[in-house]
Amino acid sequence: MKFNPADNIQDLQYFGEFGGVNPSISDSSTYTFLSAKTMFDTFEGNADGCYLYSRHTSPSNLYLGEALAAMEGTETANVSASGMGAITPVLLQLCQAGDHIVSSRTIYGGTYAFLKNFTPRLNIETTFVDITKLDVVEAAITKNTKVLYCETVSNPLLEVADIKALSELAKKHGIALVVDNTFSPLSVAPAKLGADVVVHSLTKFINGSSDTVGGVVCGTQEFIDQLRNVNDGASMLLGSTMDSLRASSVLKNLRTLHIRIQQHSKNAMYLAEKFEAEGLKTVYPGLKSHPSHELFTSMMNPDYGYGGMLTIDAGSLEKANELMELMQHKNLGYLAVSLGFYKTLFSAPGSSTSSEIPEEEQKEMGLSDGLIRFSIGLDNNIERTYEMMKACMLEVGMLTKEATLV
Repeated sequence: MKFNPADNIQDLQYFGEFGGVNPSISDSSTYTFLSAKTMFDTFEGNADGCYLYSRHTSPSNLYLGEALAAMEGTETANVSASGMGAITPVLLQLCQAGDHIVSSRTIYGGTYAFLKNFTPRLNIETTFVDITKLDVVEAAITKNTKVLYCETVSNPLLEVADIKALSELAKKHGIALVVDNTFSPLSVAPAKLGADVVVHSLTKFINGSSDTVGGVVCGTQEFIDQLRNVNDGASMLLGSTMDSLRASSVLKNLRTLHIRIQQHSKNAMYLAEKFEAEGLKTVYPGLKSHPSHELFTSMMNPDYGYGGMLTIDAGSLEKANELMELMQHKNLGYLAVSLGFYKTLFSAPGSSTSSEIPEEEQKEMGLSDGLIRFSIGLDNNIERTYEMMKACMLEVGMLTKEATLV
């Protein structure tokens, strides 16, 4: 039977302590012990099922972590207070002073800033590469390399990583492959393709309502135990703890993720095909014109499509801003960062979510001023949405009436 992450989530059964269909929220920062010895054993990591202190974990966080591990097909998972609160402890747990990381050049701006500006303070260096060129990736690996880092679908250029091939490369050199799967939950299962660690910003598609910030690390029991270790675990000691109330909220939203991803993907595919037919420079993994269309197709779970993210190039930042402001005025979405909301969100990443990347490096990787990143919403009538977006593009001069008749 093929791996279906939504089935794995659905098959988990939790009851609240009073028989509720949702597990009770653990509203405690600390937990009591029946004996001093059990407390000691818990500190030493030798007391399964016992809770110590909510910075370590809590019942609510464990419920969510178990569901996310089931989704990704890993042994277990550890949730955190943000996506960066998941990414940074993983990299610091795997690396120490003198070590080296090979990373995709197109990644979330916060991750880029951490690797480019912060980890060098700890004598951890990073080489940024075109992740789609395996020979370039391998050439960047040195004897000090400990981590190969990428995003399944990169932010914001939507480049696609060949996770299986990268996994083989990582194993060949004895390093860990860490994959950020934020843009493609359910559509792609990196752990099943060989990734050692999978991270998500739960803030985005997984939660889906833009009311909670959170993250998760999915991996082996051994690695998650290392992250939680009271003596040297990066997640434990850096303290990026998810609140139990928020964990409970994300868990409830996770139950509808499969329905939402299907609609996000359906709507994004429709708009991408229409935009491309209008002659707009459109990037979407579902389009045959995408250089990694066949690769994504080979990795994906076809039930969930190619995801909800697409880009178009307006030609200039001024034109991009004019279009986005008009679309917001027409209630077609919001001029806002982040993604995965029920409404379409759009932004110019070069001056927002990727602004941490220097301009010359943006140009080198192909991130133009006029690029607009869309997180396509759950619109019921996507044909109507398209007609309204096209009218906005005509108004700002991105399309001509003649072009729309082609």
